[in-house]
Amino acid sequence: MFKSIADEVWAFDAEWVPDPLAGRLLYNLPETMPDWDVVQEMWCRHGATAEDPRPYLKTILCRIVSIAAVIRRVLPDTSVRLQLISLPKKAENLQERDEAALLARFLTRLGERKPQIVGFNSQAADLKIFLQRGLVHGLSVPDFCRRPAKPWEGVDYFARTNEWHIDLLEVISGRGNRAPSLHQLALLSGIPGKMDMDGWHIAELWRDGDLTRIIQYNECDALTTYLLWLRLAHFAGFFTTEAYGEEQERVRTLIAEKARSPQHAHLRTYQERWDLLQGCHPRAAVLPP
Repeated sequence: MFKSIADEVWAFDAEWVPDPLAGRLLYNLPETMPDWDVVQEMWCRHGATAEDPRPYLKTILCRIVSIAAVIRRVLPDTSVRLQLISLPKKAENLQERDEAALLARFLTRLGERKPQIVGFNSQAADLKIFLQRGLVHGLSVPDFCRRPAKPWEGVDYFARTNEWHIDLLEVISGRGNRAPSLHQLALLSGIPGKMDMDGWHIAELWRDGDLTRIIQYNECDALTTYLLWLRLAHFAGFFTTEAYGEEQERVRTLIAEKARSPQHAHLRTYQERWDLLQGCHPRAAVLPP
């Protein structure tokens, strides 16, 4: 269990897809081979079967296409501000879609702000792909990577013994066959998990050029991660039941404000799903909606 909550917390999630350039380089595939054919070949070389046509690919073989985060800041007057951010900001902007630019922007901002970060399976997956793909692109993000000489002297996202990077999966179970998925844990907690699709569909959306839906999916996963963090923080006593209800209400307000924009209309569906789960959830009565 974590022992503290910082004044600034980023609950984040990232989406990635097989990288055709990696496939061409590693397997000496022709430049003229279509990207989707390269991806299929990558899956084939990693043991694809009829039962499992898309086996797991090492993160180094994948490219990051979207990062989203819910940011909670305690302001000097002790009020709380919530934000939902996602990269790229505009799916149609080719410069923003560039993986190196996207990753550099996110990690540079983390290095500047130095928040407490929260993810789900982020120690084993998200953090590692950030490092691996950062190396591939030759990025330099010293503020993000900087580590204090002593654990108590500053922010350190790489030590497992401090509070600056909280992996919810590691806190509640660790990895392995007994570990719950984000969807399982969320749904059984009255929080929207995967709705109309799951991570298996991300590659198809990328193939079809539908980055907008990938970003929308990513934003919903970031919201789910944040809501699970709130629930765990309430479980650990950082929020009273009344305060937990207020924190959830802040999320509802954030969603309502964002959903006014056509770009974020999908969040209405997320809110409706959350309301439905809260209304019918067998454990909802013990907690404020």
